Amino acid sequence: MFTTRFQAWVRGVAQSLARGLAKSPLSPNQVTVMGMLITFSAALLLGLGYLRAAGLVLAFSGLFDILDGALARVTQKMRPFGAFLDSTIDRYSEAAVYLGLSAYFLDRRDALMRPEVLICILALVGSLLVSYARARAEALGFTSSVGLFARPERVVVIVIALLIGNPWVLAAVVALLALMTNLTVLQRMAAVWGQARLGRTSVPHLGSPSAGSSATPKSAGDTPPL
Repeated sequence: MFTTRFQAWVRGVAQSLARGLAKSPLSPNQVTVMGMLITFSAALLLGLGYLRAAGLVLAFSGLFDILDGALARVTQKMRPFGAFLDSTIDRYSEAAVYLGLSAYFLDRRDALMRPEVLICILALVGSLLVSYARARAEALGFTSSVGLFARPERVVVIVIALLIGNPWVLAAVVALLALMTNLTVLQRMAAVWGQARLGRTSVPHLGSPSAGSSATPKSAGDTPPL
């Protein structure tokens, strides 16, 4: 993934900030919710046509996406519910961005309005399925983190397109996301299919009551399904 080094740098910054926040009354879950509200603000700016402002706010919200986990580790408040809340809110945040994109394209009312909104829907579906494919695969005992466009890549690409501020570039980037997210889903399906053929699963009996849950509970500090 092309953002691996960037993620490592951001995580280092988040870890330093988390040490300072550890002395405050803020909990990791509160940081998670704050990040969501900032993302909603970015989506609103996007829907109103303020592309560059939306890009800056969306980039800022990305820090909170990592800061909550860093704070959980520093304060030793890593809880399964925190990881669940983080993953769920990530989906809401991502959906809000695509809704903002759709509102922006609808407001432009150009000749390509319908195709632009359609690719927003396809990109949203692909983005949600990328995360679902990994979560479901891990619940069944497989590994499925392969693919070119996990969530960090998607956020970086959208932020860059927003900062450029050109509607045609933005439409092209959303089309790229629609293609690459769904391709990533297919990559993850292929990876699980290959493991299933070889019998590589940590769940001995998929029909057992525990087959629908992860073998290891996620903590608030873990990386959520991407």
